[in-house]
Amino acid sequence: MRWHKRWPFRTSAESGAGAHDRVRLRLGQCLPFAVLLIGLGIELSPMHIMYTGPLLTAMPAVAALTMGPVGTLSAAVGALTVNVISATLHHSWAEEQVTGNLLGLIVVSVACVTISDLMRRRRQHELDQIRRVAEAAQDVLLRPVSPRLGPLRAASIYLAAESGAQIGGDLYEALQTRYGVRMIVGDVRGKGLPAVRAAAAVLGAFRETVHYERDLAEVVEHCAAAMRRERAAADHDEEYRMECFVSALVGQVTDDSVVELVNRGHPAPLVLHEGRVRALRPGAAMPPLGLEDLMTGPPPAAESYAFAPGDRLLLYTDGVVEARNGCGDFFPLPEAMAAVHAATPQQFLEELHRRLIHHTADSLMDDVAMVLIDRLPEGADERSPVAPRGGQRSR
Repeated sequence: MRWHKRWPFRTSAESGAGAHDRVRLRLGQCLPFAVLLIGLGIELSPMHIMYTGPLLTAMPAVAALTMGPVGTLSAAVGALTVNVISATLHHSWAEEQVTGNLLGLIVVSVACVTISDLMRRRRQHELDQIRRVAEAAQDVLLRPVSPRLGPLRAASIYLAAESGAQIGGDLYEALQTRYGVRMIVGDVRGKGLPAVRAAAAVLGAFRETVHYERDLAEVVEHCAAAMRRERAAADHDEEYRMECFVSALVGQVTDDSVVELVNRGHPAPLVLHEGRVRALRPGAAMPPLGLEDLMTGPPPAAESYAFAPGDRLLLYTDGVVEARNGCGDFFPLPEAMAAVHAATPQQFLEELHRRLIHHTADSLMDDVAMVLIDRLPEGADERSPVAPRGGQRSR
């Protein structure tokens, strides 16, 4: 069972609401131009006895509600053009109604374009402030992993799908401890501030317990307990308490040529070994953090997988593998991973990022987080870039 498939990051209702909002916005933007076309049709038809000037005067104001200064100016120019055609073909410029309507249209247009530009500048200023706050929060919640972790090299990348956002519902961390390098990648079911709160609770528990809990499964239990406390504290939000959970993958790399994993409903990580990619699938499916009531037995112990010197381990969230192109095809992550031949982990993730953006035409529908762990070949100079076995240096 694939838990992250059964409970997607965004529900169909959430996606449908966003689609309906976009449709309504597009209709609002098209309305003034549709009215301008109707007015032009009237002026060029036998119905030209109907004077459309007063109706067209309101179009710049209507455009200013849904568009910026450029769209508002376009509507104003269109209304002015139709008024000039009407006055030239069917009415006299000396008529008071025609002159008054034209002057009114000019005044309304100048005012609407000016106000629209001021509002755009104010919204941009507010958005810049929000981004600065989000960047500061990201530095605390989702800081980049250290490029050097004992015998490993590492890199991380995070992309928020929300427009203008820097943080969302995905989480990651990699820390060097006395038990080895420990890492987590997770995906909160939900979005907005509730998802950020859940991510902060799980990350806080992970960062605290990895340094004193020897058993990796116990680390996961502390993260699950933090998630349960977070849900219990949200007594004012029944939907959040009932539906919020976190799919998570917790791993540990020691000096041995293995990686230990505890998978709680998360996509299986991938290992690049001698040019071939394999998925490290768990022996049994387990529910995400926060859904322990669905467990039929005791929490599972960590499972061990081969992770030899020269191998690369990729942990990621489902926003990567569920990213679609225009034809509805999912992003082929294993094939993309095998095709990348970058020297350093950061270069590797940047190339994967470029391929992902190209696949989706820069239109991600879900947050994306990736962590790459690179075990150096034996005897390699830690200060020099080393390509994984079976690969080659990037040019």
